[in-house]
Amino acid sequence: MIALFKANPLLLLFIVAAVGYWVGSIKIRGTGLGVAAVLFVGLAFGALDPSLRVSELVIFLGLGIFVYTVALQSGPAFFTSLRRHGFRDIGFVFLMLVLSAAATASLHYLLGFDAATTAGLFSGISTNTPALAGLIDLINYSIEDGSEGLSQLAVVGYSLGYPMGVLGVMLTIKLMERWLRIDYAQEAEALQHQYPIQQSLERITVKVTQKSAIGITLRDLHQRHGWKVMFGRMKREETITLPNWDTQLQEQDLLNVVAAPQELKKIIDHLGEKEEVPLSQESSQFMTKRLFVSNPEVAGERLASLNIPEQFSAQITRIQRGDIDLHATGDTILELGDQVRVVTRKTDLPGLQKLFGDSYERLSHINLLSFGSGMAIGLLVGMITFQLTDEIGFRLGFAGGPLIVGLILGYLRRTGPIVWTMSYSTNLTLRQFGLMLLLAGVGINSGHTFLSTLQGGHGGLIFAAGAVISILSASLLLFLGYKLLKIPFTMLIGMVSNQPAILDFAMDQSKNKLPMVGFTLMMPITMITKILIVQILFIILGGG
Repeated sequence: MIALFKANPLLLLFIVAAVGYWVGSIKIRGTGLGVAAVLFVGLAFGALDPSLRVSELVIFLGLGIFVYTVALQSGPAFFTSLRRHGFRDIGFVFLMLVLSAAATASLHYLLGFDAATTAGLFSGISTNTPALAGLIDLINYSIEDGSEGLSQLAVVGYSLGYPMGVLGVMLTIKLMERWLRIDYAQEAEALQHQYPIQQSLERITVKVTQKSAIGITLRDLHQRHGWKVMFGRMKREETITLPNWDTQLQEQDLLNVVAAPQELKKIIDHLGEKEEVPLSQESSQFMTKRLFVSNPEVAGERLASLNIPEQFSAQITRIQRGDIDLHATGDTILELGDQVRVVTRKTDLPGLQKLFGDSYERLSHINLLSFGSGMAIGLLVGMITFQLTDEIGFRLGFAGGPLIVGLILGYLRRTGPIVWTMSYSTNLTLRQFGLMLLLAGVGINSGHTFLSTLQGGHGGLIFAAGAVISILSASLLLFLGYKLLKIPFTMLIGMVSNQPAILDFAMDQSKNKLPMVGFTLMMPITMITKILIVQILFIILGGG
């Protein structure tokens, strides 16, 4: 079997992915490793024989695809969060990284490690491959004799620190959420106005009976109470129409209302009472339809710019993006794959279908021009060397370059005719594929080094030191961030997710996508900071 895997590394790669996915799906008391299991299954397979390896290109390809697609989807949320309180969060995480480096240096002197091993260990527990690459570059540049041996020691430290950099943080998240009694659903509800990551919209019919609402326009009511609401069709006596913001309410009007459950209660109090028999969605003139946004000409455009009320007798009541229902406002920016729920006059339906595209098959196609161009720009940015001193410099690498470019392009959404974003399903598929390549490749290539080092010499001490630093650092960040700075725990577990497997685990625990906001906010800063700290650590500890 080993001979078969040696001759067919791609076969090994996909077997590791399949077995890892199965292992990750096993739940013990409601908790599983998720996609992170692919990494640990890869370590097990790689430990069987030192010649079991996959190409480094596979790992870098997976890393680049994963971080680019995550950044592309998270770009708008990243810049929104950065404007609100990003500098506070960045300063806090920077301080935590410095404290983590100080703890690493303390164990260095306590346990008698060499500088290369300690710096490699720090890059491993922070799961930062670019930091390891920068360390090796520094060793080769500053050490004339024995650089190869020091580089190998750095890789050993990295290999022993990496598993606990993943598993230690995951364990800490689980322990801290129980200790602090975290209610993820409550946090998501409190933050849904800032980050629309998990909205649930409902439709009801309201009968207007409140005297204070009669004769008032929908626009005035909306502005007076600040409702996040969309109004669908309206029945007055026996006539069904589509209201607009200038429609004045009359007593006994029946009005379809779309809003979040907690918002609906306020609306009922101010308008009248909930009608037990909802106003029919179909009539001789009007119908309700979900339309797919597959036309690239409207992707990246604001709803207001489409001038739908001027062209059609139609009302967009909500937009579904992935599993999230979004309020449809004039400022809502459409993305490929959105499902637009529209109430329209039947004769206007063909025109709306032409406007939005409404082709599911078209959504399944990847725009290779935008995807390939974005990835290429990201990789080029990652190749740039930023030289701080004669000895210390860094490159963003295969992760940092695509990450930063993806954040910018995701925020821009489109430039001229090029739409940078992609449909939710396409983005998710590429992201999972990239993550599978990354975790399986890293696990297979590190497995034998991990096992042999663990069995001999100081391997056990290095591994234990990595566990202590990883768990201590994550615990401090989660506790102080939550208790002292009042940062939502759901955001914090994204900030502490220094590896894609941890991010996936964090989202699985929270059952929402808020950790991704924390991850993308911190990732560019922490990546650069870790690259610098690893090199500074090596020099201070006497390696350079």
